[in-house]
Amino acid sequence: MNYKLLVPILFVFFKVNSQNQKIIIKNDSITKLDEVVLKGNTILGNKFASKNRTGSSFYLSKAELNQFGDIDINRVLDRIPGVTVYEEDGFGLRPNISLRGTSPERSSKITIMEDGILAAPAPYSASSAYYFPSVARMSAVEVLKGSSQIQYGPNTTGGVINFVSSEISDSLKIDIENSYGSFKSGKLVSRISNSNETLGYLLEYLNFNSDGFKTIEGEGNTGFDINEFLFKFKIDFFKKYNTKHTLEFKFQNYDEISNETYLGLSKIDYDSKPFYRYPSTQKDNMIAYKNQYVVSYVVDFSDRFKVTTSAYNNFFRRNWYKLDDIVFEGESQKISKVIGDPTTYESHYFFSKGIITGEDNYLKVKANNRRYLSQGIQTKIDYHWYGKNNSFNDLEIGIRVHYDEEDRFQWEDNYSMFGGIMGLKSLGPRGDQGNRISSANALSSYVMYKYKNKAFTFTPGLRFESINLKRYDYGKSNSTRDESNLLTRENKVSTLIPGVGMNYTFSRNFSVFGGIHRGFSPPSNSTGQRPENSTNMELGTRFSVNKIRGEFILYQNNYKNLLGSDLAASGGTGELDPFNAGKALVNGFEFFIDGNFYEDEKLDLPFSVSYTYTNATFLSNFESNVGIWGDVSNGDFIPFIPQHQVNSSLSIKYSKSEANLSVNYNGSFYTNSQHEDKIQSNLVFDLSIIHKINKNISLNLKIINLLNNKYIVSNVPAGIRPGHPFGIYSGLVFSL
Repeated sequence: MNYKLLVPILFVFFKVNSQNQKIIIKNDSITKLDEVVLKGNTILGNKFASKNRTGSSFYLSKAELNQFGDIDINRVLDRIPGVTVYEEDGFGLRPNISLRGTSPERSSKITIMEDGILAAPAPYSASSAYYFPSVARMSAVEVLKGSSQIQYGPNTTGGVINFVSSEISDSLKIDIENSYGSFKSGKLVSRISNSNETLGYLLEYLNFNSDGFKTIEGEGNTGFDINEFLFKFKIDFFKKYNTKHTLEFKFQNYDEISNETYLGLSKIDYDSKPFYRYPSTQKDNMIAYKNQYVVSYVVDFSDRFKVTTSAYNNFFRRNWYKLDDIVFEGESQKISKVIGDPTTYESHYFFSKGIITGEDNYLKVKANNRRYLSQGIQTKIDYHWYGKNNSFNDLEIGIRVHYDEEDRFQWEDNYSMFGGIMGLKSLGPRGDQGNRISSANALSSYVMYKYKNKAFTFTPGLRFESINLKRYDYGKSNSTRDESNLLTRENKVSTLIPGVGMNYTFSRNFSVFGGIHRGFSPPSNSTGQRPENSTNMELGTRFSVNKIRGEFILYQNNYKNLLGSDLAASGGTGELDPFNAGKALVNGFEFFIDGNFYEDEKLDLPFSVSYTYTNATFLSNFESNVGIWGDVSNGDFIPFIPQHQVNSSLSIKYSKSEANLSVNYNGSFYTNSQHEDKIQSNLVFDLSIIHKINKNISLNLKIINLLNNKYIVSNVPAGIRPGHPFGIYSGLVFSL
């Protein structure tokens, strides 16, 4: 008997069995292992489930997240093939994420969830992610692409990202993570959790703050201060009976003050002072507040039948007070125009820098004051059974009733500037820059069936979305919201979203999978506007050789109707009205390998490499004066999607210490469809060192941008924005 083999087999048995999975062991080898029911807050649950989906998927565990202790979600997602991002603030406060070529603007074309609950402020009526879950408090990050993502909507084109928050522990557990470093940046995560046979709880607090790496002459910091509080409580009922009931309550509170701006730099200013901010941005700041309540009820009727129901309420409020227009001698110009062409608008440009002044010149600072509500109830039913020839069958049915809204009540104040110091000139009428409510009522449901017989797995599914979108516009001169001149508009859409995936396992070391599904994103409330619609296909293989495993995936998304978005974040007006952009084609491939160069009892040399190739082009001609799109011709590249992206990591683990090196290459990309502006490629090295003093205490050191490369990450919303410079952070982790 091979006892070395017996230990991992027994470990897998107990680990998998604890998640309601079945295993059959014959001749000291695993011949069958079926995924059955995951927890309600996950979409994958573990790496085994990720490796056995009929669609492309990726699972980052807590241990992997701890390697670099990242709080910047951009750096976390760089490791995952098929994911592209462009940065904005250098800290990942508001990421711009694309999955397989979807428009990255404010991550509005992907489904973002936390614990299986929609996380965007208003996922249907205003999906731009001005709030994003903090990765520093997560126990896992899950990414699902391909046909099986139709379980999760409303956006089904590129994929879904689910953040799994800290779990209630089985026994008393106390964690404290603390770090401090460059730019007076600090991070504190404290957590206590415990449970017994009936009750369990978790309390968690996160603070992340920085003075920022940019400077405004004579003014304060350009950083931020974020606080989060999380509370979970669960009760298990009827454990002695066949039917088990679990009630869980979750409360999350978030508040943010960030001195962020939409105004970047001109090329000449970036070349001389890349981390400079113009004095005209000294009043710019974002104030945000969020409350979330989730009540979940799980009923395990038997080992084969489980029902999970969750009711949720998300309230989010933010006011981004930021420079919007520059007025010089009576002529008002948007900051994007001024910074994009400082020669033509030389006087406006010099005034924004405080070089010239004048009694009649002033700055318009817009209060983008908005309130969001997202609430609903969702149920997931899972039933599995074994059929003829010991085939495995699993049927999952889900339904969600959802309502969300965005309430805009915006204004614009005027400021003079003398000697580089801004002073209030006049207060603008409340509501004159946006005074409306956009809302969505949505009913969604899906059916996903899984059939597995020996080496073959087949997963057909069907999703249904019925959405009623409305807008109530009270007018710019109606701060009391008198309904006598109310303007309304409405758009309704109902659609079926089919998908099917297959997997064939030739051996324990080689399998092939593929699928086809319909991509969908909701339209706006503009009457008659069509939703985004595409046909998406993928074909991939998973393989392992000795201590190396890998994936290679080909994919294609063929858009029948691509939707563009009028976002201020990409240089538009900020009205958020999507517009029909016609046909487009996105195709490419993803490659990932990881393994060990060497491994024994003392030394471990793990590594990973991921590569993403994306070819994203328009297949229609159309004219647009909105944002980054411009006038488009057939064959033009879709902006802000790099063709090449590579990430690699190498770790050296010896005794109680480890060093982790990450190398990320982000290829060049165009920032408009005419190929006039281009962000050059960049190569960034990050390093982390971890030393365990004992089983409870570790010392950490992290260096961001190890070689201090100077690079541009984007030129929107208005002007060039630099990447994070060299930064060093050290801290302590205590776990009991």
